[in-house]
Amino acid sequence: MDENLLTTFARQGTELLYQDDPFLYDLLEREYQRQANTLALVASSSIVDPSVLACEGLSPVNVTAEGYPGRRFHAGCKLIDEIEQLAIDRAKQIFGAQYANVQPHCASSANEIVMMGLLKPGDTILGMELQYGGHLTHGARASISGQYFTAVGYGVGEAGLLDYDQVHKLAEESRPQLIVCGATAYPRVIDFKRFREIADDVGALLLADITHIAGLVTAGLHPSPIDFAHFTTTCTHKQLCGPRGGLILMGKDSHSLAPDGKRTLSELIQSAVFPLLQGAPVPNVIAAKARAFARAGTGDFKILAERILTDARSLAGYFIEKGYDLICGGTDNHIVLIDLAHRGPTGAIAESALEESHIIVNKNKVPGDKRSSLVTSGIRLGTNSVAIRKMGPAEMKRCADLIDKVLTSIEVLGERDYRLDKRVRDSVRNDVKNLCEEFPIPRYPLLKATAADGTV
Repeated sequence: MDENLLTTFARQGTELLYQDDPFLYDLLEREYQRQANTLALVASSSIVDPSVLACEGLSPVNVTAEGYPGRRFHAGCKLIDEIEQLAIDRAKQIFGAQYANVQPHCASSANEIVMMGLLKPGDTILGMELQYGGHLTHGARASISGQYFTAVGYGVGEAGLLDYDQVHKLAEESRPQLIVCGATAYPRVIDFKRFREIADDVGALLLADITHIAGLVTAGLHPSPIDFAHFTTTCTHKQLCGPRGGLILMGKDSHSLAPDGKRTLSELIQSAVFPLLQGAPVPNVIAAKARAFARAGTGDFKILAERILTDARSLAGYFIEKGYDLICGGTDNHIVLIDLAHRGPTGAIAESALEESHIIVNKNKVPGDKRSSLVTSGIRLGTNSVAIRKMGPAEMKRCADLIDKVLTSIEVLGERDYRLDKRVRDSVRNDVKNLCEEFPIPRYPLLKATAADGTV
């Protein structure tokens, strides 16, 4: 086989796109340029390595592969079996797990698979409330998790920290079949051991959603839930720098009997993914997961995880110096959650004004927030992407200075309406451009294609 077959395939794909659909090509080119020249401080994403992206664009997508390695419902899956098994083995290795299912399409699907496979309609789940940092799938009323099941929510104490005594009390009162721990906007370490003790005390199973800290867990920079939780779920794109997809892991409880007494918990999850809730997996995405898991097991990835943590702590420290109110008073992970309630702009205004200045953050509710989720009183920052660009503490000071410059120049006109001085906006845009050029997206070549006349 031609050793350059895949390279030729990828190049031809780009050239065909350029020639046959220049409008779409232009949109993709502009989106690349936007990412390259804006400062992304979004906690819910990262920058995916080109080798991972390459896997997503290759021929495994052409294969229908319902079932699991060695047990497919379609022919032509021999190599797909090897790809999926490689992803499974690598996931188990980097997390120290005994079981892994790499087929879930996203973390939300992974959470719903556990719940739908395990519980009956009306069963009780106990999870972190959305406004305190939980996720929609942890029991929010807008989600199937809060409509199909009886959802009880726990929150945080006055200092913004998890109140484990409150969780225990609510568990004793509600006797849930499932307790969910983990968060999307909680900046401190989560005590998975304590959650397991609470679950055992009330006879519940425990699901740990580590979507936002998966990279820190693999690097040993956050306690692992693998042998405390019965089920551990995560997405693969936020901190594992992989494709958009989900993952379900299990540790020492993988061989424990499920509540029906007929199957093990791992067997329950196998059948809950397929055929209960999903059909065919996405083989090209599974290949991309395998590549991301390999990268997450390297020494370079641990260095990246350490930089993510250092950057977040530095960023938090600079905002504290400037007098901003930080939820929990700082961070132990990549999340910096800022309460703007006493500073004027709402979260929606801050998000829009910063985006106008080429800085990307997201509006976010804070504990006790009276504003809607479309307005909010806070903003959530994350350091995954800036750490990948190899920015350090000195650059975090520059980021904090730029954000502060925008936020203190806003004239608030309403909950979502504002006026930002164009001179400030243009000055910040220029500084962001310089910072991004100084710390470019690593190893991302600009898209280039050959036109029909041979020009590039």
